[in-house]
Order: sequence, then structure tokens, then C-alpha cells
Amino acid sequence: MTALDRYQELIDVVRRLRKECPWDREQTNDSIKANTLEEAYEVVDAIDEGNDEELSKELGDLLLHVVFHASIAEEEERFTLEDVERKIIEKLVRRHPHIFGEERAEDSKTVIQNWEALKKREGRKSTLDGLPLAMPALLRAYRAQEKASNVGFDWSDKRDVWAKIEEELAELKEAERDAEAAKIEEEFGDLLFSIVNYSRHVSVNPEDALRKAVKKFERRFRRVEETLAARGKSVHESTLEEMDEIWDEGKRAEARQSSSSS
Repeated sequence: MTALDRYQELIDVVRRLRKECPWDREQTNDSIKANTLEEAYEVVDAIDEGNDEELSKELGDLLLHVVFHASIAEEEERFTLEDVERKIIEKLVRRHPHIFGEERAEDSKTVIQNWEALKKREGRKSTLDGLPLAMPALLRAYRAQEKASNVGFDWSDKRDVWAKIEEELAELKEAERDAEAAKIEEEFGDLLFSIVNYSRHVSVNPEDALRKAVKKFERRFRRVEETLAARGKSVHESTLEEMDEIWDEGKRAEARQSSSSS
């Protein structure tokens, strides 16, 4: 059976579920949108873990959601799965004139600049149009800055960006001294935004970096809990000093393991 045969089989299975399964029949585009987002995050988790077996499964789950959403719309005669496929093919061809047309692009920077220019010609009024409001704020900040940078609105030297971070930090401290809640929130947001800006200049995706930092925190905190449990205690029965000691030992153990494996 070919990949195309499998794809048609998936479509047929989803359409049957929509007719015969009570739960599937009740769903709408709105009711499953959170599940779709969750599946996308699970794809990212599998990539971070370097787990190809999980990645193949999670990509299948995400593909299911594409077919599911389109099938719902198809039943309501809003658009068809064929419309979805046709539009993405047309967009890919249209936005890659250096492949399917006469234009030339020798590097990825030129490709991105051409992409933004093409989107403008398609009717977008602003370079920043198209950023989903539901996107995590950290990633949205990164993409907004990236889009602005693609049209030349950016610092050329990362030292200037670092100076902006220090400026925003000073303004946050000043707002904190004045104890103005709204101002503290505003300056904290400005500080985060400037840190995201710096991340671009050192080629770090801030969403990826923070996700990995959170994962590291969770791993180390769970070690604290497990060590205390082995001692017959819980975190509620322990002091900060005791938890800090276990935390630091965990960091040292990770450093030794990393050193021995390198």
C-alpha cells in the first residue's frame, strides 16, 4: 500500500468516525482546537527528546487533526479537504518563485525577505500581520522582532541590545521602588521583550530555551522530592536549606555525568 493509499484510508476512517462514533460526531472545530494545539506541542516534545518513534506517532496525531478539522468543515459545506490541499500547494509554489519561477535566491536570508514581500503583495498591510494572537507570548515576541528585522528594523550590534536590557532592568527597579503595580508590569514586559531581542542576536530561540530550562527545573525538583521521600520525608516537612543541599548535589551529579560522557 502506498503513502497515498494510506492517506485516503485515513480520510475514509475519519469520515466514518464522524458518522458512526457519538463522540466524534459531536465535535466542532472549536471543541477540538485545544486538542490540536496539544498535539502540536507533543510533536515538539518528541523532537526535543530526539525520539523518532514518538515523533512518527505524534505527527500522525497532528495529521489526524488536519483531516478531522477539514472533514467537519466539509460536512457543513464551508470548504473541503481538497480546498485545504490545493491552497497550501498554490501558496508554496507562489512563495517560492526562485524554485518554480524566474527569480533567484542564493541564501536563506533572501528567501525570507522575498517571502515577506510576497505576503505584502498578497494583501497584508503590515509586516507584522499573520501573527496568531493565541501564540505563546514569548514566541510571538520573537517572531514579531524577526519579521521587523527581515525588513531592516533591527540593531546591528548585539552590544546595543544588551545595553537595552540593562536600561529596561534599571527602569523595572525604579518602578518597583515606586511600588506602582501597573508600571512594574509594563517594565517587566519591556525587560522580557528586550531579552527576547538579545536571544535572536545570539541565535537562540527563547521559547525553546525557556522550555528546556523549565524541563531542567522539573527534573531537579523531582529529584529533591524523591530524595526526601527516600528519607521518609516530604517537601512540606523539610527546610529550604535541606532542599537546597539536595538540589546542589543533583547539579554536581549532572555535571559529573556530563563530564564522563563527553
